[in-house]
Amino acid sequence: MIKEQQIEDSLIAKLTDLKYSYRSDIKDRASLEKNFREKFQALNRVNLTDAEFARLRDEIINSDVFASSKRLREINTFSREDGTPLHYTLVNIKDWCKNEFEVINQLRINTENSNHRYDVILLINGIPVIQIELKTLEVSPRKAMQQIVDYKSDPGNGYTNSLLCFMQLFIVTNRSNTYYFANNNSSHFSFNADEQFLPVYQFASEDNKKITHIDDFSEKFLSKCTLSQMISKYMVLVASEQKLLVMRPYQIYAVKAIVNSIQEHKGNGYIWHTTGSGKTLTSFKASTLLKDNPNIEKCLFVVDRKDLDRQTREEFNKFQEGCVEENTNTETLVRRMLSEDYANKVIVTTIQKLGLALDPNNKNNYKERLQPLSDKRIVFIFDECHRSQFGENHKAIKEFFPKAQLFGFTGTPIFDDNATYKQIDGTVGSYVTTKDIFQNPLHNYTITHAIEDRNVLRFHIDYFKPEKNVTVGSTDHKKAVVNAILKKHDAATHSKRFNALLATASINDAIEYYELFKEIQASKAKEDENFISLNIACVFSPPAEGNKDVQQLQEDLQQEKADNNVEPEKKKKALEAIISDYNKQYGSNHKITEFDLYYQDVQQRIKFQKFSNADYPHKNKIDLVIVVDMLLTGFDSKYLNTLYVDKNLKFHGLIQAFSRTNRILNDTKPYGNILDFRQQQVEVDRAIALFSGEDTGRAKEIWLVDPAPKVIEKYQEAVKAMEKWMEDKNMVAEPQEVYNIKGDAARVEFINRFKEVQRLKTQLDQYTDLNEEQKAKIDELMPEEQLRSFRSSYLEIAKQLKEIQQKEGDKAPENIQQLDFEFVLFASSVVDYDYIMNLIAKYTQGTPKKQKMTRDQLIGVLSSSANLMEEREDIIDYIKTLEVGKALNEHEIKDGYQNFKEAKIAKRLAEIANNNGLEVSALQQFTDAIISRMIFDADKLSELFAPLDLGWKERTKRELALMAELTPILKKKAEGREISGLKAYE
Repeated sequence: MIKEQQIEDSLIAKLTDLKYSYRSDIKDRASLEKNFREKFQALNRVNLTDAEFARLRDEIINSDVFASSKRLREINTFSREDGTPLHYTLVNIKDWCKNEFEVINQLRINTENSNHRYDVILLINGIPVIQIELKTLEVSPRKAMQQIVDYKSDPGNGYTNSLLCFMQLFIVTNRSNTYYFANNNSSHFSFNADEQFLPVYQFASEDNKKITHIDDFSEKFLSKCTLSQMISKYMVLVASEQKLLVMRPYQIYAVKAIVNSIQEHKGNGYIWHTTGSGKTLTSFKASTLLKDNPNIEKCLFVVDRKDLDRQTREEFNKFQEGCVEENTNTETLVRRMLSEDYANKVIVTTIQKLGLALDPNNKNNYKERLQPLSDKRIVFIFDECHRSQFGENHKAIKEFFPKAQLFGFTGTPIFDDNATYKQIDGTVGSYVTTKDIFQNPLHNYTITHAIEDRNVLRFHIDYFKPEKNVTVGSTDHKKAVVNAILKKHDAATHSKRFNALLATASINDAIEYYELFKEIQASKAKEDENFISLNIACVFSPPAEGNKDVQQLQEDLQQEKADNNVEPEKKKKALEAIISDYNKQYGSNHKITEFDLYYQDVQQRIKFQKFSNADYPHKNKIDLVIVVDMLLTGFDSKYLNTLYVDKNLKFHGLIQAFSRTNRILNDTKPYGNILDFRQQQVEVDRAIALFSGEDTGRAKEIWLVDPAPKVIEKYQEAVKAMEKWMEDKNMVAEPQEVYNIKGDAARVEFINRFKEVQRLKTQLDQYTDLNEEQKAKIDELMPEEQLRSFRSSYLEIAKQLKEIQQKEGDKAPENIQQLDFEFVLFASSVVDYDYIMNLIAKYTQGTPKKQKMTRDQLIGVLSSSANLMEEREDIIDYIKTLEVGKALNEHEIKDGYQNFKEAKIAKRLAEIANNNGLEVSALQQFTDAIISRMIFDADKLSELFAPLDLGWKERTKRELALMAELTPILKKKAEGREISGLKAYE
């Protein structure tokens, strides 16, 4: 096997060929800073005194990644000793290619409690901007990132207190496989209980072929000017989230294609980037890069306000105040267009405002005032370019700005096949095709590419057939749909971990559905005290009644616009009642007159599904939103995974609606779930054929998950293979035998085998089209009780191996280093703290004979979920102290458990004090002080032993012995939070 040193030597040789200077002399903080000082002084033509440099260094080093990244790209000011200001840049930001590029290796940043060594770092003008970590093993992207995250969370690490705070990108490679990702503050750069992690990318060519070998990657990505562009042009600083993003390869190619078209006067063009691929970011970035193009008078970036959620609006409004607010305030847009201020060269606006500005009938004479611009060269970039009103806008722009260039982004282009659509009154209308308007296709990244890249998920489609014949659209049909949803919702949404939309055919249907859900759920709740109602919201636009905001909102809501012309008062009353229910449920105060605030709140609340029920109670969330046209385009939430369809969809409308469900999250969300109540398989097949991008005949295979029988077959193979493996090891294939597995290699094998069983079971759990026979077969392969026990065994062994992984790091055996436990597969959205406490309460309230769940079963439920791994032992010990028949309510159980935990810790502290010859009260005070400040103070530790009057050698030995016993208690009391300085004793 190739050694890490060989990979490092080869990489440095490659970078030297690419004209990087290799600096073998830079190995520590002092030499890094000395080199930076020389480069800084040369770039800014200044000689700093030692005191000035020390002050500058302390000013620029900042543990906030976002703040450091801004400083890297801006002109900054420093006050010199004589009081004169020095305006400086850290690198040459006018021409990044003219900076000095150096490569260093094996840099050590030594601090009191950290001694990290970094493999290879690239410096631009003396500033460390890229870190490359080398591996000899096969790299999984999650493990690659985890190592960097672990480095960054170590106390005293160089990322917070040295020039490494300017790090922009991390690259991890084992030579044949290479990944890269952006640096970030810990809120966007950590593994949490859901195992979500930042996007980890592989580089690719323009036609989406992966470039993974480090030599090819270096040539295409790390050549000096390309890397400069990556950092200066193709990284995005998201102000509203204080977050760094690096653009994906296809986004970069799209932006380059637009810039190239403008420079070479190549006319209009369009980018086909699938829904969910970061289209809005790409189109916005393309427009901002045109700011410095002297040949362009203005660049207008045009969005549809209906598609923007609160976060996107905030981001645009941070870029340009009020640009996507106040739809009817077109005055600001006109002023910005006429302004000669550089800040107004790029303008973000809505398609609605643009339409008003170019409307010749507008009484404010906007069009007349814009006349001076009519012969100028203006660029329009449309974030979504196939709106039904687009044809008129396009015509108005072309007539008024004959020199304009138009660029459109679309996830679902209009081709000849899908250009015709049925209008509401039965007449046939047509869209202009994307090619007719925008002429040149500039770059394609289709849903087929995105699924293969794991940028979006595949779909599972359940074509639902009602048990008895009912007329589609009738009340009986709707009742069947409501009952089917109530029956299937838990499975579809992974026990409500996710939420859903119900797409209906008209406003009247939406209203009827809303009422039916209320009625049917109330009746089920009466019949069954354990029935838990879904939280239902409903959103459709109100009758416009002259409200320009609503009128503009409805321009692309054809069904809603037409529906509101018939019995508008009735619809208004129904919406008012719906909003009133919403206010009662969520403690809000929305009014129909401010409909947009209600609509934004619904969007925001759908996204609140991301919080666990412990952090944000379920009563505040939305399980299901009933819609007509709204939310079926543009809206994104990773925690929405299901679409119930009771309306006819086709072509781009179908793809847009389906794509609400397929944002990537983690392994608990294997696909987007579609339940179609209108039997539209023919339309689905046609849409897939049209939008797959290349008709290789594989589109359906790529887009759709395997049918249930095939996954059951795979599950059967995985279960049988694990059982055979256990038998080959002379064990009975039972969960309790797992504890008898000898040796770490065999334990690793079990972890990988059972993880595959669980992954397939997680997929099958979310299939909504399993029949009774299939469910019986799945249960027969591994009954729930047995599966739960295996999960418990898995978690126990995984915990032991994870400790080896953490303690031994690179010294751990290779197979353990490579292990990715994927605990998220074993975390239940149901089994949380409240659920367990409730179960325990019910357990005490029974009588031994009538007990629904035995003590062992209760412990089994707890042990089989990863949610409460740290607390599991304490909860089990607590359950053992309780008596069945001695009834306690949930509140008493929670108080009892907290008291039990505190008593257990107090007892253990007394033992530790006794073992170490210390006063119990002194040790208690020492522990409490650490937890209250979340800081470990080594001086206080010395003070603790002062009364014993020990020599330094003996004292050090006793301190280490104490901390070995005390650290697990401190970590338990910290409940997952980090205690600064404690790592030195782990």
